[in-house]
Amino acid sequence: MFLSGILGPVLLQYTLFIGLEFTTATFAATFSNMLPVVTFLISLVFRFEALDVNSRSGSAKITGTLVSLGGAMVLTFYRGSALTHTPPSSSSSPASGGGHGGQVEEHGTVRWVLGSAAMLANVVGFALWMLLQKRLTGKYPVVYSATAFMSLFSFLQAGTLALSTQRSSGISVWALKGTIEIATVVYCGVVASGIGYLMLTYCLEKRGPVFTAAFSPLSQIFVAAIDLFILHEPLYLGSVLGSVLVILGLYLVLWGKGEEAAASANAAKPVQAAGEEQQQEKV
Repeated sequence: MFLSGILGPVLLQYTLFIGLEFTTATFAATFSNMLPVVTFLISLVFRFEALDVNSRSGSAKITGTLVSLGGAMVLTFYRGSALTHTPPSSSSSPASGGGHGGQVEEHGTVRWVLGSAAMLANVVGFALWMLLQKRLTGKYPVVYSATAFMSLFSFLQAGTLALSTQRSSGISVWALKGTIEIATVVYCGVVASGIGYLMLTYCLEKRGPVFTAAFSPLSQIFVAAIDLFILHEPLYLGSVLGSVLVILGLYLVLWGKGEEAAASANAAKPVQAAGEEQQQEKV
């Protein structure tokens, strides 16, 4: 649980913030959408996931993962034409570089490389954390206390990191100012870190890391729905095509996992029946 708390929320969020600061939100979303593929590959390497390429379930899992990744890429890189209302056009001129343009470009390249490395560490760390949580729930199946211990270790780690980086800023930097800041902190603590990681751990215990990671690209679909119905942003063709591919890939992965579960249950029935017959003979 201590290792899960260290590798868990704090480290993952810290690398995510670095990636967002040094790159762009679109680029960060692209890396985040690679989570199902990375989790699937790491599960195969560490033998957490069985894969029979010749079987229908194995082919469905591979195809579904690739199709879901393709849909996530379409959501990220392809916009297409607006299907609802056209947004107002805005003209902006690109900023011109000065005499130190070469230095600025070199500095931007360094920041981009650091941001890419941080996002890669975030995705790999998230995949390793899910595999670690799956192993933890097998040995310590109490989901609520496991999440509480992980949150405690994360709190100690985050507090130490914050004190070491903000010790010269004074106590004013810790004060929450305004309703937005208070609501954001409460929401992130209660919903994202509390309920979110609790449900994530429960799903990892029941269905495994590959099944859980397959749902991560759905976040962009929810964002698109919020943009359309709440923020009244236009709906683009790329969002529709990408959403269809993500849902199709997710369905294939879930179908493959369901086929594997059914095959395992059918294989266990003769063994269970033989054991019952042996017990009846002894009686």
